[in-house]
Amino acid sequence: MPGAPIPPIPEHFEMTVVANGLGNPHNMVIGPDGYLWLTEQRAKRIIRVHPKTGTKSVAVEIADAVHSAPGGHDTQDGVLGLALHPDLLKGKGRDFVYVSFTYETGEGGEFPNRTAIRRYSYDVQTQTLGAPVDIIKGLPSAHDHQGARLLVGPDGKLYYSLGDQGANQLDSLCIPNLAQVMPTPEEIRAGDWRHYAGKILRLNPDGSIPADNPVIHGVRSHIFALGFRNPQGMAFSPDGKLFATDHGPNSDDELNLVLAGKNYGWPYVAGKRDNSGYAYVDYSAAKNGCVKGMDPALNGTKAPAGVPVQAETDWSDPDYVEPLETFFTVGNSYNFKDPLCAAGGLYYICWPTIAPSSLAYYAGGPAGVPGWKDSILITSLKRGVLYLAKLDPKTGAPLADAQPIFRTLNRYREVVVSQDGGTIFVATDLESAGIGTSEKGDAAFNFDNPGSILAFRYAPQ
Repeated sequence: MPGAPIPPIPEHFEMTVVANGLGNPHNMVIGPDGYLWLTEQRAKRIIRVHPKTGTKSVAVEIADAVHSAPGGHDTQDGVLGLALHPDLLKGKGRDFVYVSFTYETGEGGEFPNRTAIRRYSYDVQTQTLGAPVDIIKGLPSAHDHQGARLLVGPDGKLYYSLGDQGANQLDSLCIPNLAQVMPTPEEIRAGDWRHYAGKILRLNPDGSIPADNPVIHGVRSHIFALGFRNPQGMAFSPDGKLFATDHGPNSDDELNLVLAGKNYGWPYVAGKRDNSGYAYVDYSAAKNGCVKGMDPALNGTKAPAGVPVQAETDWSDPDYVEPLETFFTVGNSYNFKDPLCAAGGLYYICWPTIAPSSLAYYAGGPAGVPGWKDSILITSLKRGVLYLAKLDPKTGAPLADAQPIFRTLNRYREVVVSQDGGTIFVATDLESAGIGTSEKGDAAFNFDNPGSILAFRYAPQ
């Protein structure tokens, strides 16, 4: 489903390259110093980039972080989430920066690594980070579906998204999906966080469990909401609404309004609970045992004999919440093996997905784009565009379908908006695959600006 050609740059916008040569940027924020702060997933560090000159400085190298060598598909571990304390550089003694990263446990096994969230203190004189404190360790980690969006909420709490770790697909085909499984009280007391996969967490700044976190299925934990596949994008609106994107399987990428204690359906539901183009196929429960390399289901519409298949409407939960918007819902007859993408077996290039990797809330500003106030910007890894969704500022619901803009031959990883609303910064991946320029199913593996920061500046005549 490559779609129609998209105009590269909208009228009245200018694109420049701020910086390049980055070690796979992952999360990026604009600091109170005006610099772009970002994590480099593979280079395993936090850097600061001047938004006009592109000058780079290393704030800290995280020596104990680990990043897996790229394999058949993009590996999603390394140095990941990034959040700045609201009091950074305000002279209040709370010059804190939070980061998530994967580390070795030394325990061996199929998934020997875990994820930690660490707090650093920023030294204004040296412009470096030091005094590391791990506020929580032992969170799930795998090569896939990390999620890994880290925010400080308007309530002063830390919010962190964890994907399902790629369970029930590809190399993890036989691993049970835990996105619907809650930890037991005993596991919480023991600090066993394995069942945090597929959840959005809410933590006190010291890593402890907030006393007002929701009780879900009788358990209070760090878990704020559950039922996610790979929520890589997450942002608050100025009035405190929490929005998140989630990668769908072969269809149904999502934009969600995240509410405390609610269930977003995965893996029982992809997109809306409509039995359209998806059913849950549980390989870990295969009658004769799961074997890696079994023919994968095409969104549940086909599955090998002896593998349980469950329709979306066979599952229910009173706390289930439908997405605000999906990209895209298709019927059960949809051909997920489009011959346009048959070369090399790269059928996923034609799947009706965008691979949403981040989002930003566009609040406008003195240099803002007319008509864009109260919109969501979503980056697409696969399509090399931003999706712009105008929202109802009261309910958060989209007022119309999201529109693609800023098409370039790149994989868009992250988006942030300047404080005046006039510049949109986009960070790009180093490699992997995307849709080529013909928009006819060709796959692209070489990009115009790999490992870069692009600036799209609004410049009305």
